[in-house]
Amino acid sequence: MSRPLVPGLVAENTTDERFLGAVVFRQIRALTEKGSRHVVDVARTEVGECWTIKDPDRVCQAVLELAEDCHLICVHNDHNERGKADAVRADLAKRGLTTPVIPLVPVRETEAWLLADRAVWAGLRGSDPSRMPARPRDVEKLQDPKLVLDAVRPRSGRRSRADYYDYIGQNVDLDVLAQIPAYAAWVAETEEALKGLGFL
Repeated sequence: MSRPLVPGLVAENTTDERFLGAVVFRQIRALTEKGSRHVVDVARTEVGECWTIKDPDRVCQAVLELAEDCHLICVHNDHNERGKADAVRADLAKRGLTTPVIPLVPVRETEAWLLADRAVWAGLRGSDPSRMPARPRDVEKLQDPKLVLDAVRPRSGRRSRADYYDYIGQNVDLDVLAQIPAYAAWVAETEEALKGLGFL
């Protein structure tokens, strides 16, 4: 029997939506394939109408709209607004929302997570993986992940900078991402939410 599972996401901007939307879908699918006793049909990530850089009320409204269709919703913020995702979750709980809301917060910026998997970049002609940290977990130590990402990504070709967020999101090794402590914490919380929902 197939049970549809729809994840939702509100993120800080379009590039984060492109990368994290793919990763959320792939990671949830991997968790259900590994841990479910039955077949779970995971739908593509639905993205909210509001970026999380907006005021908390608007972010809450976007989450509530997603909750009409989604089983769980990830709220992404980078380090400079780290507490916002938790505040949104607390506010929504006070409003009676029972849909799991899971903060998705890197130590610094989402771009660090794009730099975890050397192999995916090595497969792109013109990229420079030598500029990446030696170990996936070390991406959390990067002071400015965007600068490193610009140094790693190919400079020539027809792909825009934003296209790499899609490509890496679709192809990054999830086991490599799981070596990043902040990512691993999100996976653990997502797994618990899926158990609570009966999908695992």
